[in-house]
Amino acid sequence: MTASTTASSELPAPPPEPQGFWASRWRARILLSVLAAALMLLLFWLWKPWLLLPGTRPLVMQGGDPYLRALMRTISASESNVLRPYHVLHGGDYVGTLDRHPNRCESIGQGPNRGSCSTAAGRYQLLYSTWLELASRHHPDRTEDPLDAANLSFAPADQDIVVHAWLQEPRWGHLSDQLRRGQVQAVLRRLSGTWTSLGYGIENNSMSRELPKVYKMLLEDELSRAGDTQSPPGNAKEKGRAANAARP
Repeated sequence: MTASTTASSELPAPPPEPQGFWASRWRARILLSVLAAALMLLLFWLWKPWLLLPGTRPLVMQGGDPYLRALMRTISASESNVLRPYHVLHGGDYVGTLDRHPNRCESIGQGPNRGSCSTAAGRYQLLYSTWLELASRHHPDRTEDPLDAANLSFAPADQDIVVHAWLQEPRWGHLSDQLRRGQVQAVLRRLSGTWTSLGYGIENNSMSRELPKVYKMLLEDELSRAGDTQSPPGNAKEKGRAANAARP
């Protein structure tokens, strides 16, 4: 046996890994993964919030009042926050075609109306009877015969157009003016008799509390898309106070 072989065989064995070493490394990796995922979600929220809240995606309809458009997106954030809001039925099933309102009475499995069924459908969860009434007044292809509303298209743009016109009716108390004054909660309260998940109805959900914040975010997006230089409610008042303070 050579001297070099003898020396190498006498080298001390490496110390054992400290107890819990591998568990600590796995915990560190999991923590880093969670932080990375949280950062990605934050970036998505800042870039395109409707990727996380699909019900808030922009309307298919072109034009219209940006304050009402933001309200419509807020309604669907609570009523139809799914990947295909225009196609969704009450309960979460989807329909493939929108040539007319599907008029399918889906079972209600929870809440005060449990045991009944609902024909609510589309981005704004409109009952069949409600759709017939509104389409006969506001659908772009309506005729003079209200009965023809049963055959009118339920396409995404038509859903938007009908609801946008409905929200402009005086019966609601001039919603656009209220929204321009920053009275978002008052508007949501007014509408919760129709859309019961808006925070003041009988079937609140996890989104209800967040809707005023969601509306503010969507309004900024709608004003930007419209090229509107008008500031959202609140900012105008602050600028006015600053201007008054600067006067001699």
